[in-house]
Amino acid sequence: MYGLVLENFSEYIKNVYGEDKWEEIRRRANVEHPSFSVHTVYAETLIPRLAKSATEVLNVSEKELFDQLGVYFVGFVGQYGYDRVLSVLGRHMRDFLNGLDNLHEYLKFSYPRMRAPSFICENETREGLTLHYRSKRRGLVYYAMGQIREVARHFYKKEMEIELVGEEIQLDTVHVTFNLRFDNQAFTIACMSMTREEKHLPINASVLFEIFPFAIVFSSDMVIRNIGNSLLVILPDLVGKKINNWFDLVRPLMAFKFQNILNRMNNIFEIVTVEPVLSESSPDRSLNSMIMSDETNCEPDNKKLRLKGQMIYMDKWKMMMYLGTPVMPDLNSLIITGLYINDLSLHDFSRDLMLAGTQQSVELRLALDQEQQKSKKLEESMRQLDEEKKRTDELLYQMIPKQVANRLRAGENPIDTCQMFDSVSILFSDVVTFTEICCRITPMEVVSMLNAMYSIFDNLTGRNKVYKVETIGDAYMVVSGAPDKENDHAQKVCDMALDMVQAITDLKDPSTVQLFCNQGLHLKIRVGIHSGAVVAGIVGLKMPRYCLFGDSVNTASRMESTSESMKIHISQTTKDLISSDYHVEERGEVYVKGKGKMKTYWLVGHKTRLPIPGTTNWLIEYDNRFSVLHAENNNNDDIFQFSSTEKLVEEKKPIYSPITFSDVRERFSISDASGNNNLNKAKENRSCSLDAVTLRTSILSDPNLFNHNKTAPTSPSSAANIYSQPLNKRLLLNDSLVREEGKITNEIESDKKLQNAISEETENKANAKTLSKESPQRKDTAISDNSLNQTQARAKRSVLHRHKTRKKTSLPEIKKDNNRINER
Repeated sequence: MYGLVLENFSEYIKNVYGEDKWEEIRRRANVEHPSFSVHTVYAETLIPRLAKSATEVLNVSEKELFDQLGVYFVGFVGQYGYDRVLSVLGRHMRDFLNGLDNLHEYLKFSYPRMRAPSFICENETREGLTLHYRSKRRGLVYYAMGQIREVARHFYKKEMEIELVGEEIQLDTVHVTFNLRFDNQAFTIACMSMTREEKHLPINASVLFEIFPFAIVFSSDMVIRNIGNSLLVILPDLVGKKINNWFDLVRPLMAFKFQNILNRMNNIFEIVTVEPVLSESSPDRSLNSMIMSDETNCEPDNKKLRLKGQMIYMDKWKMMMYLGTPVMPDLNSLIITGLYINDLSLHDFSRDLMLAGTQQSVELRLALDQEQQKSKKLEESMRQLDEEKKRTDELLYQMIPKQVANRLRAGENPIDTCQMFDSVSILFSDVVTFTEICCRITPMEVVSMLNAMYSIFDNLTGRNKVYKVETIGDAYMVVSGAPDKENDHAQKVCDMALDMVQAITDLKDPSTVQLFCNQGLHLKIRVGIHSGAVVAGIVGLKMPRYCLFGDSVNTASRMESTSESMKIHISQTTKDLISSDYHVEERGEVYVKGKGKMKTYWLVGHKTRLPIPGTTNWLIEYDNRFSVLHAENNNNDDIFQFSSTEKLVEEKKPIYSPITFSDVRERFSISDASGNNNLNKAKENRSCSLDAVTLRTSILSDPNLFNHNKTAPTSPSSAANIYSQPLNKRLLLNDSLVREEGKITNEIESDKKLQNAISEETENKANAKTLSKESPQRKDTAISDNSLNQTQARAKRSVLHRHKTRKKTSLPEIKKDNNRINER
C-alpha cells in the first residue's frame, strides 16, 4: 500500500482530533513511522492496525471512521494536484462513474505497484445506477463510499445517497454492490437518438490491421478470427484459437466472457498472454539486448506480452474487435517480447513515448534514488525528533502534571489552570539537626546526601501513587487528591510516610561515618500530615511550577515542625479519614502556631502494609523461618543466651539510638580514666562480644539458613540464643554488640596508658633510691617519695572515678584494685 493513503489517515487524525491523539494511536498500533512518504510502498497491515487503535482511542465506529477518511481524502489529494485530474474525468457525474475504473490506469505511471480496485456501472436510470466494487483488499468499503459521495458534492454539486446492497467474497476478491441515488439528468440526454447520413466507406482488411497492428477480432464463441500485422509476427498460431485460452483478463476484475464484455464497453481492458512470448528473431538479438542494458530480466513473467485497449462490438460482423496497444515500460520489455520500434503504431505516440522514456529513464531513476535518500534522511530526522519530543514531554510532565501541561500548550492562561480541591492530604518532612550536619560536612557532601535521600523518596511516590509537589532545602512535600482527585488520599499519604521512615534507616549520616568506625548513624526525619481543602495550579510566567495554596498547607507544615525524630505526626482530620487498620497513638493537645491548641496523633504502623524490598526491615519477613529453625533445635533456651542485651531488646529501641557529640567526649574521658584492674575483665567481655558478633555474621551469611529442611547449625554455649529472638530484635542485638565492642577497645587502650604511667613512676622511685644512697641529703628522697605518693593517689582517684560510672562494679573490686596499686 502506497503512503498516500496512510498519510491521508495521519493528516485526518491530526487536523480533526489533534496530534496527541495521533501519537497515542500510533503507539498503540506499534507503528514506528511518524510520517509517510507518498510514493513509498508500506505493509498492508498498517491500515488495519491503525484503524483498530483509532476506534479504541477516538471511541468511534469503524464505519464512521473510514467514511470520514474517504471524505477527507478528496480534499487531501488536492495538495498534490490530483483534484484537477478528478475535475476533468467526466462532464457529468455519470461520466465520472463510468470512467472511474480507468482513473487508476492513468495513475499507474506514478504508482506502478498499485493494486487498484475495479468499478463497473450497470442498470443506469434517471434516478441513479448500480455500482459494482471489487478489490483485493478488505475493510475499505466505507472508505470508497465516502470518496464517491464527496466527489459528487465537491465537483458536481450533487447530493448522493449510497446504499450497500450486498457484499460477498469471491476467492481473494471482495465484491460489493452499491445502489447510487442522485439526479442523473445526463442519462436522458445520452439516450436521445442522434442520426446522421453516412456514406459507406468500404475499408480493406489489410489496411485496417495495418492501422491497428495489435488488434484482435473474435466472435461470440471467443474464437479469434483475425489479428493485426505486428501481433501476427510474434504469435502466428493465434488465429483459430480461443482468446481466453491464450490471454488472461487483468482488468476489469470479472470473468473473461463475451456477454460480460458487452456489458462493460466503457472500461479499459488489459490482457496478458498466458505463456511467455517465443520470438523468432535472429540469434544476435539476445546478445544485442544484453549489450544494450544490464537490467534485462529474463524471467518468464517479463516475457509475457501485455496489451491494453478498448473493446468495440462490430454489429455488422457480429464480432468483438479489441484495439490494443502493448504495454512497454522500457526498451528491455520491447526486446524481450521480440518487437521492434517499427512494429508500433504510426498514428499515435507509442514510438515517441518509448524513445523519450528510454532517454529520460536514467535521469529519472537517478533523481528518484536521490529523492529516496532524502526521504530516508527525513524519516530518520522525524524519528529523532519524535524521540526528542518524548524526552521533552517526560521532563515537562515531571515538573507539571500532564493534564495541566496540555492545557498550557493549548494556550490557556496559567491562572485558569488553578482548581479547587475540597479534600486532599499533604505531607511534609525534613531532616533532624540538618543545620548541624551541614556544619560538619562539605557542601558537595550535603548535595550528595540530599540527592540520595530525595531519590529514595521519589521512588516511593511511584510506589504509593502520590504526587511530589516540591523540595525546599531538606524539606520534602507530597500530596494525594490533587491534581487527580482520589477518595483514599489519606491512606496513600500515610503509607508514603511509613515507607519514608523505614527507608531512611538505610541512608547513613555522612557527618557520623568517621566518628563510629566508618559505620555511621542513619539520617533521621520527622514527618507531618494534614488533610483539608486547597487550591492548586500554575502561577507566574517564568519557571512555572504546580503549587498548592490554602490553610491546609500551613497546618501540614506545622504538623511537621512540631513532630519528633523518626515519628509521623498527623492531625485529627487525617486520623478521621484513615481506616482502623492503621495503628494510631494519641499524642494529646499540642500548641500550633497560628492555630492554637490542636489534638494530634502519632501514626505508628499499618496492619496489612508490606515492607519495602531491599531495605533492612525487609528481612523481617523471614522471622517465621527462624522460628522453624528454633523449633528444630528443640526450643533449647540455654543455647545462645546473652543476658547483657536482653534489656536492650525488650525496650525495642531504634536501630541507631540518638547520641550527641558531648556524649562521645564524655565516653572517651571516662574510658581514659579507667584503671588497670578491669583489663582482664574487659578482654574477657570483648572476647565474648566478638564471639557473638562472629556468630551473628555466620548466621546471616549461611546459604542454608532459610531452608526449612535443613537442621540448625550447632552453636557455642557462650553465645546468645539468636534463633529464639525475632529478627528485628536480632538486628538491634547486632548493632548493640558493635557499640559494646567499641567501648571495650577504648577501655583496653586506656588501661594500657595507665599501666605505662605506673611503670614510669616505679622506675623513677628506683632511681630516687639509688640517688639517696649516693648523697647524704634526705631532701631528694623526700621529693621522690612524695612524687610516688602523688602518682598512687592519682591512680586511685582515676580507678574510683571509673568504677563510680559503671553500675555493676562492687566495692570489693574497688578495694582489690587499690591493694594492687599499693603493692606496685
